[in-house]
Amino acid sequence: MRVSTANRYETAVDSLQQRQRDMAEAQTAMTNGKRINKPSDDPTGAAQAERAYLSGQRIASEQRSVDASRNAMTLAEAALGQAGELLQSARETLVNAGNGSYSPAERQAQANQLANLRSQLLALANQGNGAGGFLFGGQGASTIPFLDTPAGVVPGGEGGQTLLSATELMPSTVDGQAIWLSARSGNGVFTTAADPANAGSGWIDAGAVSDPAAITGGSHQVEVVDNNGVLSISVLNGGAPTVIDNLPYRAGQAISVDGMTLHLKGAPQAGDRFSITPSMPDLDVFEALDRSIAVLKNPAANAGQVAQAVNSGLRDMDAVMGHMQAARAEAGSMLNRLEALDGRNQDRALWAKTVQAGAEDLDMLQAISTFQNQQTGYQAALQSYAMVQRMSLFDYVK
Repeated sequence: MRVSTANRYETAVDSLQQRQRDMAEAQTAMTNGKRINKPSDDPTGAAQAERAYLSGQRIASEQRSVDASRNAMTLAEAALGQAGELLQSARETLVNAGNGSYSPAERQAQANQLANLRSQLLALANQGNGAGGFLFGGQGASTIPFLDTPAGVVPGGEGGQTLLSATELMPSTVDGQAIWLSARSGNGVFTTAADPANAGSGWIDAGAVSDPAAITGGSHQVEVVDNNGVLSISVLNGGAPTVIDNLPYRAGQAISVDGMTLHLKGAPQAGDRFSITPSMPDLDVFEALDRSIAVLKNPAANAGQVAQAVNSGLRDMDAVMGHMQAARAEAGSMLNRLEALDGRNQDRALWAKTVQAGAEDLDMLQAISTFQNQQTGYQAALQSYAMVQRMSLFDYVK
């Protein structure tokens, strides 16, 4: 077989070009620090690196949700803390308003202070979340949560929570209706109240549970009656007399019925009525303040009405404060959960980066050694080509 000079030259040039391409690829790998620059370099390693990269992207997306939820829960926890301070101020104001020596004008000043605290509480309830929505917006985060109407504060959005993940509990809003409008009324078991039509100055306290096993959950009525010239009280259950029937009235005397103990105080008149109803999760902090404010602003309110308003207001403030503290504790618990989730995401992100780096990163020492060998081989090939190029008949004739 005859090998022509042109064929020999072409083969040498192809070899030089291949060596040059190999050097360029090695140089590119050293520049970006990657062993795999295209799938054909290592199909298996490229697939592994791609899977690790996608896992890292999903983890990063989840982490953004964690950060958004943590921001919302931090704001919620702070807002509930401020609400607790405002409620404590409202409680202290109610205690001051119960001073029997206060004139109507002085009670009016206390009512104005309560109205100011109410406005601050409503502003907290309608606080924004910093992302164009409302912190206590529930499922309607873009709708103002609470509207102040002549009939009182009413919900403006939907209750519940908006979640940022279908697999992890990461809320971006808080159920404001459950926090601000759904505390348990009364003392948590039953609620006492005076009939607004009462003519006397008697009032009933919040009461307490004396025998949990005897609680029936029924409604009772306390009636003040004139029993042959003796002011007495009777307790009815569904209109029927109970064990307390025509009991001579003595201010502050304990009244025990169906596992409940309460006290009727002041100077009631015959015909006055008081109610005992089961506690319900419908205590509205704004309505509770409105009831107290209305009585304190009324210059015709007698001592019994003022005492009842103050006593019921204090009971409601205590119930709402306990409810708020529980909600704040829940927000703190959610923050702890999000912190733990953040830590897990960081560990998972590190794992994904480690797997990706192990699949595609370059061993720099080996790469430098390989490049130097390729460079030496290329230079030797160039010198050989130059020598072979002069081995022709024309050079010999010259």
